[in-house]
Amino acid sequence: MPDYKAPLRDMRFAMYEVLDFENHYQALPGAADTSRELLDAVLEEAAKFAEQVVSPIDATGDREGCQWNEGAVTAPAAFRAAFDQFVESGWPALAQDPAWGGQGLPASQGAAFYEMLASASHAWSMYPSLTWGAIKTITAHAPEDLQQRYLPKLVSGRWSGTMCLTEAHCGSDLGLLRTRASDNGDGSYNISGSKIFISSGDHDMVDNIVHVVLARLPDAPEGVKGISLFLVPKLWVDEDGNCGEPNGVSCGSIEHKMGIHGNSTCVMNFDAARGYLISAPHKGMSAMFTFINESRLGVAQQAHGHIEASFQGALAYARERLQMRAPVRVLPDQPADPIIVHPDVRRMLLTQKAFAEGGRLLNYYCAKLVDIAHGSDDAESVQRAETELALLTPIAKGFITEAAMEATTLGVQVLGGHGYISEWGMEQRYRDARITAIYEGTNGIQALDLLGRKIVASGGAIMQPFFAHIDTFCRDDHGAAVAPLVTRLEAALALWRTLTSEVQAGAMQDPDTIGAASFDYLMLAGYTTLAYFLARGAAVASAALASGSSETDYYASRLAIANFYFQRILPRTTGLAESMRSGAANVMEVPAELLG
Repeated sequence: MPDYKAPLRDMRFAMYEVLDFENHYQALPGAADTSRELLDAVLEEAAKFAEQVVSPIDATGDREGCQWNEGAVTAPAAFRAAFDQFVESGWPALAQDPAWGGQGLPASQGAAFYEMLASASHAWSMYPSLTWGAIKTITAHAPEDLQQRYLPKLVSGRWSGTMCLTEAHCGSDLGLLRTRASDNGDGSYNISGSKIFISSGDHDMVDNIVHVVLARLPDAPEGVKGISLFLVPKLWVDEDGNCGEPNGVSCGSIEHKMGIHGNSTCVMNFDAARGYLISAPHKGMSAMFTFINESRLGVAQQAHGHIEASFQGALAYARERLQMRAPVRVLPDQPADPIIVHPDVRRMLLTQKAFAEGGRLLNYYCAKLVDIAHGSDDAESVQRAETELALLTPIAKGFITEAAMEATTLGVQVLGGHGYISEWGMEQRYRDARITAIYEGTNGIQALDLLGRKIVASGGAIMQPFFAHIDTFCRDDHGAAVAPLVTRLEAALALWRTLTSEVQAGAMQDPDTIGAASFDYLMLAGYTTLAYFLARGAAVASAALASGSSETDYYASRLAIANFYFQRILPRTTGLAESMRSGAANVMEVPAELLG
């Protein structure tokens, strides 16, 4: 299993040099004291925890997996020990509200920490990340008394949280869900039903598990307009916040999965389990989207974590593995050269690296927008951040997870036969990354959300704030080294705009246009978005070199990676455009019964 090393230099380049987190924090209410000295100290300690505590248990957790015995779930033993250390060190509270025991750092710092955790062990990192989503949902929607009762233990990590949406018969079509809620007349409700695919649904690492559950009240209208949101603890919690008797919540089984074996994916049964309504009646879906959108950004980070870790493993192997002769010999006194000098191996490594660098910038930019949307006191800034997040969330979730599947496949390929063998850890990266394109809404759903519900529904207006940033960047003079990138970026953005207009027009004639074009559209949007962020990084690097920076090799590599992406990967957009322009007929003209 390759050793994970937190790429602190790359993280700092993204945070401080490209995205200007320091000035961002100075302008963010309550974050002015978040100095670079403090942040660097946090990053250094977080890196140690990820590298020394979490990363070493990833492979053992995969082999051991979670165990179910008569309704009780146990996590891998090493996972429990690491989680205890995580809690004792105060890491769960890093980016949480001090009112509930948090340390008060901005959400974007939590995102940087989560990159390291997800890179070190996707399966382990899911236990705290689901809790953080539950905290945000309870904070945003639950009444004050429930916040006081539940948030301190959740923030501390002594309790964990889950998101309970899916049922066996409905999958992502939540309008069909059947879980029922009945009023007990004392402010509580009885929840009855069964949920599937519940990540971290049951385990033995915390004292209590708090489930955020979608269910229907007796008078609920049909469809998604009849769903309400409830808080349901595994163990009942009294008014003083103490755990009491079991609460009619049980794990019926755990799923046997392709990957993330160390995380418990559960069938959760609610048998007249008591809970509290935390949304307005029948308004649960809008409330749950607090959790869903948080989770979608988290999934983008999980996917990026796999890209980074797979790249590190492939790079280390490629530097050491001697095989075949390069056209120009590197080691003339050896029978073979290191495979890193072979062009096709270099192509694979650079593809991974470009996705890692671009994906990090996109994820951190989204985290910066979350800071503004949740923390700014300027209404215009909040509105702009929310609009950009609405556009970029499906792109980050959908595109980066697709890139992760490609990158982890390349990681296996670089190692050849050794990549297919479990002891090297590369095949686990692919298996674990595969779920990211599926959960929190499959990428087909992300694509429909982006194109149909966001862009077409808004007449393209939702694109304008983010596009304005790209237009401004392209108008500025970044020097001769970056000028060719700007030219290509302008062309890619123009293509994105043109295709948007074409799809909008086509949808007026054929209702299948959006569905047939949406996935290609998502990918084109993702390639162009990453191009923008990589170009920004290249501009920073070019300026640093021009000013005489001593880090010549580092900044030159940023330019080289950007050039590789623009010349080798961004041209994929032209093929996607041709595919979209072929229309919906070639997708829909063959009757379903004739497919075979």
